[in-house]
Amino acid sequence: MSFPKNFLWGGATAANQLEGAWNEDGKGISIPDICTGGSHSQSKRITPVLEEGTFYPSHLAIDHYHRYKEDIALFAQMGFKVYRFSINWTRIFPNGDETEPNEKGLQFYENLIDECLKYNIEPLITISHYEVPFGLTKKCNAWASREMIDYYLNYCRAIFTRYKGKVKYWLTFNEINTGTEELGNALSLGILNEQDKATEFMNQVDIPQVRYQGLHHQFLASAKAVKLAHEIDPQFNVGCMLVYGCAYPLTCDPDDILANQEASRRFNYFCSDVQCRGYYPTYMNRFFKENDIEIKMEPEDETILKEGTVDFYTFSYYMSICNTADKEKAKGEGNILGGVKNPYLKASDWGWQIDPKGLRYSLNEIYDRYQMPLMVVENGLGAFDKIEEDGSINDDYRIDYLKAHIEQMHEAIKDGVDLIGYTPWGCIDLVSASTGEYAKRYGFIYVERYDDGTGDFSRRKKKSFDWYKQVIASNGENLDY
Repeated sequence: MSFPKNFLWGGATAANQLEGAWNEDGKGISIPDICTGGSHSQSKRITPVLEEGTFYPSHLAIDHYHRYKEDIALFAQMGFKVYRFSINWTRIFPNGDETEPNEKGLQFYENLIDECLKYNIEPLITISHYEVPFGLTKKCNAWASREMIDYYLNYCRAIFTRYKGKVKYWLTFNEINTGTEELGNALSLGILNEQDKATEFMNQVDIPQVRYQGLHHQFLASAKAVKLAHEIDPQFNVGCMLVYGCAYPLTCDPDDILANQEASRRFNYFCSDVQCRGYYPTYMNRFFKENDIEIKMEPEDETILKEGTVDFYTFSYYMSICNTADKEKAKGEGNILGGVKNPYLKASDWGWQIDPKGLRYSLNEIYDRYQMPLMVVENGLGAFDKIEEDGSINDDYRIDYLKAHIEQMHEAIKDGVDLIGYTPWGCIDLVSASTGEYAKRYGFIYVERYDDGTGDFSRRKKKSFDWYKQVIASNGENLDY
C-alpha cells in the first residue's frame, strides 16, 4: 500500500518562466514576452507594443537557457526520476506559421533532453504551456481561429519526429481549462480582443463566444496531436493537463450544493470529459444556451474528438475553494479560481487556501470518473523566502505543505487510485505566471533574482532540497525533517 516501486518523483517548470534568452538564437516573441512584471496586489499588464524602461520578467527569467546543465545536475542530486518542462513554441517556429523549424531551437531542447537522460531523468514535456506565439495572435487572434490547429500540428510533428526514442511522455496543453475563465484569453488561448493597447492581465476584454470557440479548436488540436504522436511513435504516451479546483459547497443548503455542482462541472470536468471521453458532455448544453454561445463544428469534429482521447490524466493542485448561491458572501482573497473562503482552512501569503486532504478527495473523484493513470504535475507553496545571515534558507513552511500533500497522495493510493507521478511546481525558483513576480517562490533551489531587476542568478539549496532528496530516496516513506 506504499508508493509504486517505479513512481515518478520529480519537479515541474515552464519555459517562459525560467529560460530567459527571449530573443536569442532565432526565438520569436510569445505572449509572456509582452507581459510586464506585477505583484500579488497589482496586476501585471499585457503590452502589445513593448514599453521602453518597463520590466519584463520573462526576458531574462532565471537564465535557465544558459544554465540548464547546472540546474539539471541539481535536480539529479535530489534524485529526480522525471522532469516536467515545456518547449517554447517560438523557439521552434518563431512566428508560429513558418513551414520549417528553427534548428537552433530544436537543438537546444535536444541538448536539454540529453542532459536529463544522462542522469536517468525521464522527460515529461508540455507542448504548449502558456507560450502562444504573438505572431499568431496578430495574424488570426490565435486560438480564436481554426487555422491554429494546423500551425500547432506542424509544431507537434517537428518535435515528435526530432525527439522520437528519447521522450515517452507528452502533455498537449497546460491547464487547458483556464480557457473557461476570462484570464484564459491571453494566458492559454493567445486571444487579445483588443490588440492595439495595453491591458491588465486580470481585467482582459472577454467575449465568451470567442473564448469557448478557441477551446474547441484546442480540443481538436489535442485530439489530432494524440493520433499523430501514436503514428510517429507507438511508445509515446500523451496526456491532458488541467488545473483542478477542488470545490465544496459552502453549506448543506441545496442551493449551495447545486451551485457547486454547476461550477465544478464547468471548470473541473468539461475539458477533461472532452479529452478523456471524446465528446462534449450534455451538461454544457444549458450553459451554452444561457450564455448565447454556439460552438461551430465541422462534420468531422466529433470523430476527431472520439479518436484522439488521451492516454493519461495530469493536473495541478494548489488549493480548494467553496461555492455558494449567496452572492453577498465575500470571495476568498487571492483565489484566482474564484469561490469563497473556507472557514476551516488556512491560507498562503497569496491568499490561496491550503487543503492537503482536498488532494486526496480530488484524486479519488478524478480516478472514479476516468479510470486512467494520474499524475500530480503541479503542487506547491508560493511564499516569501528569507536568506539567513549564515546563507541558509529554512523553508519549513514549504516542507510542511509538501509533506501534508504527499501523505494525502499516499492515502489516495491506498484508496485504490492509480497515481504514477508527482512533480512539485517550480522545483527551482522562477517567475510567477499569475502575478509576474520573483518574490513568489516555490523552489527547492533559491535563485538570486529579484523584482527590481537585480540579482546575479546564482543558485543555492534551501532546507527543502535535502528533505525532498530524502523523500525520493525513500520512495515517499520518510517524510521527517
